[in-house]
This record gives sequence, structure tokens and C-alpha cells, in this order.
Amino acid sequence: MAVYTEVSEQEARSLMRALGLGEMTSLKACAGGIENTNYFASTELSGQTHDFVLTLFERLTFEQLPFYLRLMKHLALRGVAVPEPHANASGELVFEVNGKPAAVVDKLRGKSELNPTEVHCAQVGAALAHMHLAGRDFELAQPNLHGLSWCNVMVPVVLPHLTDSQKALIQGELAYQNSIATRPDYTALPRGPIHADLFRDNVMFDTRNGQPHLSGFFDFYFAGVDTYAFDLAVCLNDWCIDPETGVHHAQRAHALIAAYNVVRPLQEAERALLPAMLRAGALRFWVSRLRDLYLPRPASVLQAHDPDHFERVLRERTRHAMNVEQMAGAA
Repeated sequence: MAVYTEVSEQEARSLMRALGLGEMTSLKACAGGIENTNYFASTELSGQTHDFVLTLFERLTFEQLPFYLRLMKHLALRGVAVPEPHANASGELVFEVNGKPAAVVDKLRGKSELNPTEVHCAQVGAALAHMHLAGRDFELAQPNLHGLSWCNVMVPVVLPHLTDSQKALIQGELAYQNSIATRPDYTALPRGPIHADLFRDNVMFDTRNGQPHLSGFFDFYFAGVDTYAFDLAVCLNDWCIDPETGVHHAQRAHALIAAYNVVRPLQEAERALLPAMLRAGALRFWVSRLRDLYLPRPASVLQAHDPDHFERVLRERTRHAMNVEQMAGAA
């Protein structure tokens, strides 16, 4: 999260009152992430404290936002652990704050686990599969706005900033992904609404009976309709690699894939194309981090991400192409 647009306490208090969420008692800017302006807001209602996230959208438009917010509402009503957006008396989920589209959602309990074990990864895999199943009857549709088409536009933009070795890697991978996209087995892959950004810092865990318990996942503002295999690959590229080297972690991958497969069994084509999707996920996030490094936007609070990390992941994924059994450490 970041702060590009300042929000006064008066503006935030007025919105909380309009949504019937109580009297605001605190407002705090958030420094993590890079896309939107975010604040944590607490209110008091009927003698109880309630915690929310107020988001002002810096790139997404009023027309685009209903897809994301209605998807979150759809999933929450089907028992998926996601923050539920709050509507006004007219049922609207998108509001205007300081000239920007905005939304208010519940703040999840717990904290992110940045050093996950197989237990954490298994819960993430199962939750992702439940989300994919719950979203199958979602009526709105929007493509993945940061998919391959977006990479085709952005790679030429960041290319002048790269070394010769990096240029060769990014252009070669883009050509490979464009070839994959034309294959019949790829076009036939199961698709639906995906999260597309389910990293460690977008999942919350609390403790129940002394054990970690996934309390929810958030930040759906990269969501779109794409292949479930790509969504799974994005998870594997964050939860199941070494953050310093980008090297694959077989035990965590085994736990994540096995748990996903129990809830929603992977089709044979998904299993066969998962290595290519791992490369696609690494490319997508390398490109976005290069964009943010070389084409930054001003923000009063901002923590940028290192693009070199996903360059390392992509190099590892291209050097060590594996089928899903090998990737998960199966015999």
C-alpha cells in the first residue's frame, strides 16, 4: 500500500458516517504496496470498535471498480475469507473521496506470514481453489488487465533501461509466452475470476488452538478473468521460492499443490502447462516492477519492490522446467 492522495480525517469521517459504520476514532496511512492509496480506519458503533481499510484508487476507474468490489462481495457471501466491501443506502460500493474513486472494506484479523511453512502453503492452496470454485457463477467479466497483452505493451517501454542480458531474457520470454498463447491446449484451459496477486503480504493468518489459521486474503485489485493455472503459478512463485535466490522450494510447493488439488483437481492440460505459467507469472511481475522503478509515480509514503527478485525467479524457472509432479516433489 502507498499514499498518493492525502485524505483528511473530516473526509474519512464523513464517508464512515454515510456508510453507517459508526464514528471514526482513528485514521492511519499505510506504507506497503505500490498501486493505491490506503488508510486503516477504526470506528466505534454500539460500544464496539470496528476496523476497516479505506482505499483510493489511483489507476482504476469508476467504471472498472465494480468488477473487483462485486467479486469480493460475491466471494464473501459464499463463505470465502475475503474482506467484504461496504455499500451505502443505495447499494453502491464505489464512492468519491478527494476526487478519486474509493471503497471501504473490512480489515482482516491476524498478520501476514513472510516465512511460511508447508502448513501455511497448504492453507493458501486450499483457499485459492475454493475461490476459483466460488467465482464460477460470478456474472461480471473483465480480462486480466496485467496479462500477456499488457506485457506486450510494457516490455518495449522498459527495454531501454535494461542490460543486454536482461533484454535477451525479457524479449525471449515474451516471444515464448506469445507462442504458448496460440496453442489449443492453452486456449482450452479452465478460466474464471482469479486473484492474480496472491503473495505472502496479501494473506492473513491468526492462531487457533495453537496452530496457524488462514483468516483471509485481500487486495483483489489485480483480479480479472484468466486461467486458474496462471493464478496458481503466481502463488507458487511467491510462496514456494527462496526470496534471496529465487530457487524453487519443493516441500512448500508439494503442500500448496496437493491442497489445491483436493478442493479442485487440476486437469491434465493445467498440469502440463503449469511450468509455462510459472514463467508467465515471473515475467508479469518483473515487468511491473521494472515499470515502477523506471516510471515511478510521486507518493508521500511508498515502499518500492525490487525488480531483480523476479528476474532471478524467471531465470530459475527457465533453467529448470519441471512438470507438476517434479515441481511438487512427488516421487
